[in-house]
Amino acid sequence: MQTFENVLETISMIQDEHLDVRTITMGISLIDCADSSIHRSCEKIYGKIYNRAKDLVKTGEYLEGKYGIPIVNKRIAVTPISILAGVSGGNPVQYAKTLDRAAKDVGVNFIGGYSALVQRGFSAGDESLINSIPQALAETDLVCSSVNIGSTKTGINMDAVRIMGQKIRETAELTKDDQCIGAAKLVVFCNAVDDNPFMAGAFHGVGNDDCCISAGVSGPGVVRSVLAGMPDDVPLDVIAEEIKKTAFKITRIGQLVGSEAARMLDTEFGIIDLSLAPTPAIGDSVAHILEEIGLEKCGAHGTTAALAMLNDAVKKGGLMASSSVGGLSGAFIPVSEDEGMITAAREGTLSIEKLEAMTSVCSVGLDMIIIPGDTTPEVISAIIADEAAIGMINGKTTAVRAIPAIGLEEGEELNFGGLLGGGPVMKLRTQSPAKMINRGGRIPAPLQSLKN
Repeated sequence: MQTFENVLETISMIQDEHLDVRTITMGISLIDCADSSIHRSCEKIYGKIYNRAKDLVKTGEYLEGKYGIPIVNKRIAVTPISILAGVSGGNPVQYAKTLDRAAKDVGVNFIGGYSALVQRGFSAGDESLINSIPQALAETDLVCSSVNIGSTKTGINMDAVRIMGQKIRETAELTKDDQCIGAAKLVVFCNAVDDNPFMAGAFHGVGNDDCCISAGVSGPGVVRSVLAGMPDDVPLDVIAEEIKKTAFKITRIGQLVGSEAARMLDTEFGIIDLSLAPTPAIGDSVAHILEEIGLEKCGAHGTTAALAMLNDAVKKGGLMASSSVGGLSGAFIPVSEDEGMITAAREGTLSIEKLEAMTSVCSVGLDMIIIPGDTTPEVISAIIADEAAIGMINGKTTAVRAIPAIGLEEGEELNFGGLLGGGPVMKLRTQSPAKMINRGGRIPAPLQSLKN
């Protein structure tokens, strides 16, 4: 039963502190759309997506009005398309265009799943899909792509890492007249999860229900506001407890919206992803939470410790509020999407090296980093390998979403607008890793891979 004080608190979180349901994402299995003919397969895909998701946006808008809670995005995630491409053959770009058309016709913001899982090696359809990614992202508007190149169980597929450095560069070049936007819709994972509702990495894993609704909730502004009201001498364990309590409240809102959306759409309820996903809006920044904890600027010494505490407290609070917490729950640090991190990167406080250290204790990895336009594919591959190594050794999800800013140099700026934001081109080390990357092969799985 909601008390009057609870209602007022929720209204304040929404109006003043940028609380929102960042996304409701419908996961749709396309396994039954596989066909030896790519044309028939695409027809089945369009029909299934349209029939399942035609009321998704309308449902989200109804719930926004009913509860007064912004639902910023309505999205779709589908079975990794490389699986279907392995059955049908043909040019996978045809699948991408079908996904794009279906997404536009049902009115969602993005559709994810133009994906391949190659952590152990390449099966039928994987290489053709990966090679098609630059063209697919250049010729569609709403399609997002991801490739999983490693895991704690399998090690790192360095042949895939080498190829993905090339594909990220090619994707940026093909979309250079549109702020290199294609690369912002492409993410490379280690230990990818198959119930992630957030783009660009969402896909619908083969072990999931035929169709389900998952929700992603975000409230960095709420957490920052709570910490801003606390005295400077409060111990860190008390700070962590307040973050946990706040995460609990935020998760309950996501549980309400997600479960009701699933009921209205006559489908299963998947998971709540409680991720402090920032936006470029002032007051909606993970970096500012870290500064409220006590850092002069995000990126200063102490940032990794503060982020570790934040990430852990968020997960603990979420788990108390729902038995269905999943996805990538924790704190995101996408540089171009976080106003505080954009500022820290501009001032030089936040470097690639510090970001890499931070990714060892938080959700995802090097996310939405803008790098010089002349960065070689081998350097991009080496960045991917470093992040994958952190994920593999620590048994956590890590990822790279890097945007080579074609034609721009360190210190210049690239701006996407909207939730993707923008920011400065960050400095990279230029010493060549080409010999290592071109060796290919595999980095073997660590000893902890045998935990079964």
